[in-house]
Amino acid sequence: MSSLIVAPPEHGADPAADPARLRRAFGAFATGVTVVTVGGASPRGMTANSFTSVSLDPALVLLCVGREAVMQGRLAEEGTFSVSVLGAGQEDVARHFANRSRPMGADQFDAVDWLPGRAAGAPLIAGAVAHFECVKWRTYDGGDHAIHLGRVLTLDELPDRDPLVFHRGAFRQLVPPSREGAP
Repeated sequence: MSSLIVAPPEHGADPAADPARLRRAFGAFATGVTVVTVGGASPRGMTANSFTSVSLDPALVLLCVGREAVMQGRLAEEGTFSVSVLGAGQEDVARHFANRSRPMGADQFDAVDWLPGRAAGAPLIAGAVAHFECVKWRTYDGGDHAIHLGRVLTLDELPDRDPLVFHRGAFRQLVPPSREGAP
């Protein structure tokens, strides 16, 4: 068994000492934008960009949720969750589910078009680039966040739509490649 040797930070350079700088550096990595949802007696949605694929066999996805977030409590209560990957032009949906003053429960979905999930029973955002319905597989400690792995139960995709992207603190859209020099 090998051991990992970690060198001490040079000259006391603790990356967590400046949270604003750390956030800016993390923001250099462009991500997709999702809305994570749970169903049940008190449905909940939350904008998240900490979502990624993990495994093809079994089909697993990962999402991170702040320990203080309302969604964290709902995920602890529910055995399933859904993820809608937002498309270009759905910035208003992302902002809605990031707004902490939105209504609680089912009323928060009145402001958006959605459809009921077949397997997880959680709302799915209409017009999203992709939908994943998942059953909770594992949860891990991730510092001030919890890391949730979900096994994919169902998926749908709209391959002709471009995703909404988040980069350097702003929503972005993909720019088609230049046709310059193309035959």
